[in-house]
Amino acid sequence: MDALDAYSRVVTEVATSLLPSVAALSVRTPRGGGAGSAVTFTDDGFLLTNAHVVGGGSGGTAAFADGTESRFDVAGADPLSDLAVVRVQHPGAPAAPLGDADQLRIGQLVVAVGNPMGLAGSVTAGVVSGLGRSLPARDGRRMRVIDNVIQTDAALNPGNSGGALADSSGQVVGVNTAVAGYGLGLAVPINEPTRHIIGELVAHGRVRRAWLGVAGAPTPLPPPIAERLGQKYGLRVVEVVPGSPAGVAGIYLGDVLITAGGRPTATVQALQRLMLGPAIGVELPITVLRRNAFVDVIAVPQELR
Repeated sequence: MDALDAYSRVVTEVATSLLPSVAALSVRTPRGGGAGSAVTFTDDGFLLTNAHVVGGGSGGTAAFADGTESRFDVAGADPLSDLAVVRVQHPGAPAAPLGDADQLRIGQLVVAVGNPMGLAGSVTAGVVSGLGRSLPARDGRRMRVIDNVIQTDAALNPGNSGGALADSSGQVVGVNTAVAGYGLGLAVPINEPTRHIIGELVAHGRVRRAWLGVAGAPTPLPPPIAERLGQKYGLRVVEVVPGSPAGVAGIYLGDVLITAGGRPTATVQALQRLMLGPAIGVELPITVLRRNAFVDVIAVPQELR
């Protein structure tokens, strides 16, 4: 009974602290109306939600748990991370603290706050079921993988998208984004890369990304090299776009990317994490394995348009 009371106390405290910060969104889109959730993260009225919630819309209405409503405008959306920022015209809701999803552990208690099926201020709780999941995202013809997605068994339903996923201290560690099936919910993590994306959306309304022009697939490194580097995998180059930064730098089909910017590139996601705005036009040292020899090249990523 004491353990149950402790669990209930944590969930109650998190819900009490976050409910005033979470809004139900009614969105105007070119295809009609949409709905979802959003969480206030600044004192001047910026709310964080999913890009698929705003769905190309320009604004709508945000309804808060205390009964107040406000018109909002979409400040910016980034379908490739499934994150969007909206700003209410009459701020007043308290800002929820943003945490760090990179500190989460499997089995850790999490609380989801949102507005599923139009039921405002709904709270569910569960645990972190998995970490490091990947979720494909698309923006027109551009495809990207959202990495380090949080999997939770906290019940999520339509309308929860854009709502808060919080840890036991009440810090928002994820933005609920998808329901893959009964008992399976996913959330975009709040961490260093997504904080950069959020900052870009607030400041510029869009996210600038860098482009290298190379496609690859993870491949095991030869055992002697793996032991020497302390790295089991590299990224084998399966495509180089002619005239791209990678092509100009002298990266060829069959090369295995070992490091980029001094960081191991064992996965596509590891390379993606480097391809944000600050990388545009900046020299990026890359080490590749070519015919069992290490080759160093310098690439200059360009802006993805």
